[in-house]
Amino acid sequence: MSVQRRLNVGFLALLILFGVLLLVQFGLGSRLRAQHDRATDRAGRAEIANDQVLQRMTDAETGVRGFLLTGEPIFLEPYEKGWTSALAALDELGRHVRGADAEQLLGREREAVHAWLDEYAASIVAAGSPDRDPGGAVRGKEMFDEFREVNAAVDAAVEREHQSAISAAASSRYALDLATAILVTAIMIIGVSVARTGRRELLVPLGRLGMTIRRLAEGDRSARAEPVGAEELRTVVEALNDLAAQTETLLAAEQARAARAGLRQAVATEMQDLTDPAATGRRIAELIAVAVGAVAVHSEMALPGSGAVHARWPAEAADAPADQVAEMLAGKPGYLRVRPDGSVWLGIGGDADCAPGYLRAHRPGSPVWTEGEQRLLAGVIREIERVLRQLSLQDKQARLITELRMLDQRKDVFIQTVTHELRTPLTSILGYTEMITDEDGGALTTLQQRALNAILRNAHRLHDTIGDLVLLDRPDQGTPSLTEALDLAALAHLVRAELANAARAKDLTVTFEAEQSWVRGDRTQLQRALRKLVENAIKFTPDGGRVECRLTADSRSVSVAVTDTGIGIPAEDVPGLFTPFHRAGNAMDQAVQGPGLGLAIVRDIVRDHNGTVAVQSVVGRGSTFTLTLPACPAPAGSRSPAHV
Repeated sequence: MSVQRRLNVGFLALLILFGVLLLVQFGLGSRLRAQHDRATDRAGRAEIANDQVLQRMTDAETGVRGFLLTGEPIFLEPYEKGWTSALAALDELGRHVRGADAEQLLGREREAVHAWLDEYAASIVAAGSPDRDPGGAVRGKEMFDEFREVNAAVDAAVEREHQSAISAAASSRYALDLATAILVTAIMIIGVSVARTGRRELLVPLGRLGMTIRRLAEGDRSARAEPVGAEELRTVVEALNDLAAQTETLLAAEQARAARAGLRQAVATEMQDLTDPAATGRRIAELIAVAVGAVAVHSEMALPGSGAVHARWPAEAADAPADQVAEMLAGKPGYLRVRPDGSVWLGIGGDADCAPGYLRAHRPGSPVWTEGEQRLLAGVIREIERVLRQLSLQDKQARLITELRMLDQRKDVFIQTVTHELRTPLTSILGYTEMITDEDGGALTTLQQRALNAILRNAHRLHDTIGDLVLLDRPDQGTPSLTEALDLAALAHLVRAELANAARAKDLTVTFEAEQSWVRGDRTQLQRALRKLVENAIKFTPDGGRVECRLTADSRSVSVAVTDTGIGIPAEDVPGLFTPFHRAGNAMDQAVQGPGLGLAIVRDIVRDHNGTVAVQSVVGRGSTFTLTLPACPAPAGSRSPAHV
């Protein structure tokens, strides 16, 4: 019989015996334990039920005795509760009694209970008055003593039943332990036999095989094992020898792969330091030459901001052929060509993000470049291109940032210049126009009066626009200048009063619901923000529409919601709504006047007060702007304004 068959038979026997052992321990053992637990539980419940019978009957007997002694019906309450509970406990006891002796005693106990209840206690309760017959009391006591004796006998029978169950369980456990010992002994004998066979037939030969493997691990690639022993072991030895040969081949390939990875990593490291691009190019050329065994390496790469960088290794190497260089620089990105003179050319970049360059490795003694070497050089080129593209992107970003900063500075200068140059003549225009309007003395015609009113209206609009530009360009954004505890409801009512004429001119229904809403901030700025929101609602709501301003507050925040039934805002215009000079498309289509600065000012004011502003809008149905600010405690003695 072969070693494999003998071991299979041994392990099968061990498996069978182990399965039988598990079956005995966890099958029969669990079953016996469950039976024992059930018997113990049943006996315990029977004892408890029997004790309950005695206790409840004692309560009933005590109640009857108290009634006999005092004649008070209140003593019959324990009797009523006791006899019903005693009968229920007898039923419970009957469910847990199994032995014939115990069941017979249980029948006697039932008879004793019913005898005392029916022949003695019931007659006293039915009479409604104490029985003064001494003989009756003696008979009742004798009957109750007989009940006690039978109850004690039942208790003893239940205990005997319990002890009998324990004895049976102990006997079964002994038999189970004996079977377990026999099975364990058999398992140990078979296990020792299998171990001896394995050691003799496998472990010793495998030890010799392990020595061969250690020699291989120590670097002796020529180490081979001699096929000896059983047929199975000879197969293993032959497989090991084949594996050793394949490992030798794979290690050579892995060394080549590691060299490629190391070269790419080294090139990437060198490309991180471009303080001296020419020196970096020479070091990279040297790394490539050493890796592929080239006698000369030439390269050209375009660094953003530095122009073309030429490198060669060694320094005394002849120049690369000019016609071949021109061909590479004019080639497509990723171009690779192996020439008969033993040189390989690879193109660097050549697209919009990376200016064209080349890499040339010359190896005249070995004109054939393997696929692995070509992949190695292609990987180096990709690494160089990656760094060059990053540098190009960084250069573009730096130039863009510089241009944006210049534009921002020009914007600031433009706004300052415009506001200064416009404010001075505008002040004169407003002053003289108001003076003419106030002092005309009736000398102006109706047409002239309308013209002056138009001049005043547009001059004030231009004045407000200049003020908005100044607000947006103020250098101290980020913190309110003057902070105090103020009631937004009061500010809302001021805004309503200021804009009442504008609302009436369009026949708008304006509703304010403002509960006391205390915040900390700049009164002027917050009033300006509320005014901008309500002004926009009035401006974009057609005649006869409705504008609603609702203020709500809790312990943490105050919210102001301004809702109108105006033209609404298209969804594509919502993201840029709070950007300066941004105007919705439908507003421009309907020629609604305005520079597009109001919501940007609202955003800045709210942000300076650590708040938020949001918008919900449906085109043709209206918009709701919600302004939320942190709440603060109300000052002492403050009163809530009326809701209007």
